Amino acid sequence: MINPHIKTLLGFDPTTDDKTVKKQWDKRIKNICKPCWELRYCPYGPLVEEFPLLGPTKDEAIEHNEFLVAQLKKGAYKGNIKTILKKEVREFNPDNYPTKHSKQDIEKACSVFGHLCPVYFVNEPFTETKELRRIGRLIPRTVMLRVVRRDNNQCQLCGRVLMDNEIEFDHIIPLSKGGSSEENNIRVTCLECNRSKSDKTTF
Repeated sequence: MINPHIKTLLGFDPTTDDKTVKKQWDKRIKNICKPCWELRYCPYGPLVEEFPLLGPTKDEAIEHNEFLVAQLKKGAYKGNIKTILKKEVREFNPDNYPTKHSKQDIEKACSVFGHLCPVYFVNEPFTETKELRRIGRLIPRTVMLRVVRRDNNQCQLCGRVLMDNEIEFDHIIPLSKGGSSEENNIRVTCLECNRSKSDKTTF
């Protein structure tokens, strides 16, 4: 179940059904590249803390609900907060929570703060320069030549020196995660290292 607040932040009516929101969200974030992957730090700072956290899983929600039940029995809460929590416990439905978070959902969360990254709410090909990010699988020949010279015909993962016909080009930030086909995101690898890396983000 998608939090209505998240739906509002995405530009949807909070009553829009989850399936429609998820379909549009997945389409919107197809080419997302987290700035921290490129810059190695978060450029948003305190702004990240204004964005929602990834919601609890079913087990976490059940554990929290059991905690609230126990605290209410002990009389730990008074006044308005007690009324609100009683209502929350009464209306609790564990089926409203996912059994576990998908890999894609986890990647949307900030690895430092845990909040959803602001970038996932606005997917645009802007970079920190005046040039737009080149999104696509095609690596221009001039870029290939510069990368081979820069990396000295050597696999950047295992260190093996490669013959010309052994060279593979790896996207450091994978295309599936919004990585570009520009020189700073391409490196030389051997066939074995390139295949074993798959779509993982490694530096």
